[in-house]
Amino acid sequence: MSGTDFYYELQARLGEELSAIAPMPGPHRSFFGNSGTEANEAALKLAKYSTKRHDIIAFFGAFHGRTMGSLSLTASKVRQRQGFGPLMPGTYHAPYPDTYRSGLSADATTAQCIDFIEQQLFVHLVAPDEVAAVMVEPIQGEGGYIVPPESFLQRLRELTRRHGILLIVDEVQSGMGRTGKMFAIEHSGVDPDIVTMAKGIASGLPLGVATAPASIMSWPPGTHASTFGGNPVACAAAVATIALLRESLMKNAEVVGAHLIAGARALMEKHPLIGDVRGRGLMVGLEFVRDRRTKERATTERDALVKECFRRGLLVLGAGRNAIRLSPPLVLTKEQADIALRILDEALASLPR
Repeated sequence: MSGTDFYYELQARLGEELSAIAPMPGPHRSFFGNSGTEANEAALKLAKYSTKRHDIIAFFGAFHGRTMGSLSLTASKVRQRQGFGPLMPGTYHAPYPDTYRSGLSADATTAQCIDFIEQQLFVHLVAPDEVAAVMVEPIQGEGGYIVPPESFLQRLRELTRRHGILLIVDEVQSGMGRTGKMFAIEHSGVDPDIVTMAKGIASGLPLGVATAPASIMSWPPGTHASTFGGNPVACAAAVATIALLRESLMKNAEVVGAHLIAGARALMEKHPLIGDVRGRGLMVGLEFVRDRRTKERATTERDALVKECFRRGLLVLGAGRNAIRLSPPLVLTKEQADIALRILDEALASLPR
């Protein structure tokens, strides 16, 4: 039956668990869907409904999903948008802070991005009092596993509060313990207005959630719904997943993740193709360049490396134009991380020079 028409006990239990871990003050309400894009669509609709505004700001490199609203905010690969226009009107994009690419200090990189919103978007394209929300990944996933300076999220929070804009944090990839905290936004000490989650929340079962304070999620019954969103099996899996994260897996992500990042950085001494290693917990990115001085992107080399790793039994995915992501299960051990590093070392050594 539809959880938006009748209550499942497990849905209520999961709602209580989510309220306990939500990265902002409560009391909270949660909308249950089936996927990350559905969670983000709910967040977009909620932001517009709550603020009575219509425009949304996102970031270059972002990936928020493939349905029309979340796709309109996605700006990772042109292929993902090509052929589907016109997309949702009233969407704008700003640069995401990448200190490796900017070559500037953390604060200067942050300033470039915040200044673009204030001095370009708000001056030339959209009035701040017409912006309902800013949607941001606290660590950019598809865009290259880019970890922004803490000052970026803090200044973004200050900007949104100043203009009455809601801050939506997309934790679909970075949440549920992956970075060593329940949500990646917690590393910055910033309280969002709406948080979205999926992927790891139910350990692979179809579930997506948008959670917000009850003061924001005040829409009446029937305003938004999902027939099978939050089905009881997925809710049971999510309740069990949260318990495991609290018990050991979140800490394991922190400890083994630090070990994996240190090992990947050690490979930089042997392989000049590795330009940068970054990440938090078990959310680790490696960026490849042909020359560390010029930072020329090693795109074909990255693609070849993904295939070489696959042939040797290590599954990695590309991220951005020239990076790979290491995003293993949170049960990963140090010994298994060492095996992955050995295979990565061998795969790098096999590439033509």
